[in-house]
Amino acid sequence: MTFGKRLFDVLFSLYLMAFLAPVIVVVTVQCLRKQGRPLFYGSERMKTPTEPFTLWKFRTMEPDPDDIGVTGGDKSLRITPYGAWLRRRRLDELPQLWNILRGDVSFVGPRPPLRRYVEMYPHLYAEVLRSRPGVTGLASLIYAPHEERVLAECDTAAETEEVYTRICIPRKAELDLLYQRHRTFWMDVKLISWTTAKFFPRRIRPVRKGKFV
Repeated sequence: MTFGKRLFDVLFSLYLMAFLAPVIVVVTVQCLRKQGRPLFYGSERMKTPTEPFTLWKFRTMEPDPDDIGVTGGDKSLRITPYGAWLRRRRLDELPQLWNILRGDVSFVGPRPPLRRYVEMYPHLYAEVLRSRPGVTGLASLIYAPHEERVLAECDTAAETEEVYTRICIPRKAELDLLYQRHRTFWMDVKLISWTTAKFFPRRIRPVRKGKFV
């Protein structure tokens, strides 16, 4: 990660923590009121092929100590009503501002993978994780909606795992490596603006334009 990218991450995360403080407080209170504890969900992810960290989110599912792998249709019954509302607006990811401030992830980059997938595809992730993982990115914006639909159709954990490893991982990696080859500061700004667009009324949302979309 360049010094400029890291400086932007620190300053912008501090700004958003202050600006979104009322939203974070309201979501925290509502999570406690509607779902109880635990308030947060911590997932081990990989910063590099050998360096793990804990990625934090507001909890959106009923706890399961045996939970592994990505979320598919087989886990849909565990998603709480308030958790589903948070997921649609990506508000469950607000705690990741802390991960950005710590340097675990950047604002823009490949989504940090679970250890199991890095161990399954070591050569692929050796390339992908040359970029610092991010909260949003090219693959998140372009492919994630399709991935959610495909995985939602899976009825078992085994089917979810098979579809994710066979279809989703290679396609997301292609986009992550495309971002890696063409990344600029202004490209990061565009991706952040497109990510936050869903929080604004449609008439004033940024319009996606450019060679990558």
